[in-house]
Amino acid sequence: MTDTEIKTNTPPKKRAANIRTDKLHAFDGHPFQVNDNAEMDNLAESIRMQGVISPLIVRPMEGRPDEYEVISGHRRLYAAKKAGLFEVPALIYPLDRNEAAIAVVDSNLHREKLLPSEKAFAYRMKMEALKCQGKRSDLTLSQAATKSDTAAEIGKTQNESRDQVFRYIRLTRLIPELLQRVDEGSIALSPAVELSYLSEEQQKILLDAMSLNDCTPSHAQSIRMKKLSQQGVLSTDSIYAIMSEEKANQTERISFKVQDLRGFFPKNYTQKQMTDTILKLLYENQRKLERRRSSRDER
Repeated sequence: MTDTEIKTNTPPKKRAANIRTDKLHAFDGHPFQVNDNAEMDNLAESIRMQGVISPLIVRPMEGRPDEYEVISGHRRLYAAKKAGLFEVPALIYPLDRNEAAIAVVDSNLHREKLLPSEKAFAYRMKMEALKCQGKRSDLTLSQAATKSDTAAEIGKTQNESRDQVFRYIRLTRLIPELLQRVDEGSIALSPAVELSYLSEEQQKILLDAMSLNDCTPSHAQSIRMKKLSQQGVLSTDSIYAIMSEEKANQTERISFKVQDLRGFFPKNYTQKQMTDTILKLLYENQRKLERRRSSRDER
């Protein structure tokens, strides 16, 4: 995000400064991941050679003189520290908490690769900030209407419907272990939304049942568990019974534990990326074997 992309009702006065990295802090509740991976190594090397070309966007921290909260540039700050820099260029905006929260979200939602969890918490952060900004003018509206209007406003910037915004926000009700499965691609968005209506304890039981049966719930199974939970009759036995059902399209398969494969892949690889890479390597190996057999036959 450039300095011209900070949008408020009254454009705030900004000033440029070089700020010590130990005086810069991540925005509280920042929903976007900063991963120490190969891409980060490349960014750190670029900064080591050329410095930080695009200034960070920051705001002064209340009650903490000369300390700042990062609005845009969390990855650049991490890379700069990794590159050994002790100060970085920044543009300081005097934004309040809600203005800053909206700017944090808007400066990151344009990224090509966003995890479902990142989008979920980003949408929730922006919705809460917009609601706080407009709570006085919204006193004549019902709470449901206010939420709907806010969700529609958020969705418009991302070419998504207000219902889709609400679906993503529901993901923030999942326990971290299930949300990670959504990020990895082993649980799709639709069943994940239904599972978000289960209590935390029910979700933990479901996680155990998934591990025991080496499977994930289908959309239909997720809907059934949601209905049983809302009726107050979703028990441990019923969760295990549902997860032990054989799915119509279920086929025999070989499975690996994700933690057993992690050491062979970059830290930021999802489960789908690992699976695709394994299949690609097996395919290449098969072609090598076929070429060797052809070569022996020709002799």
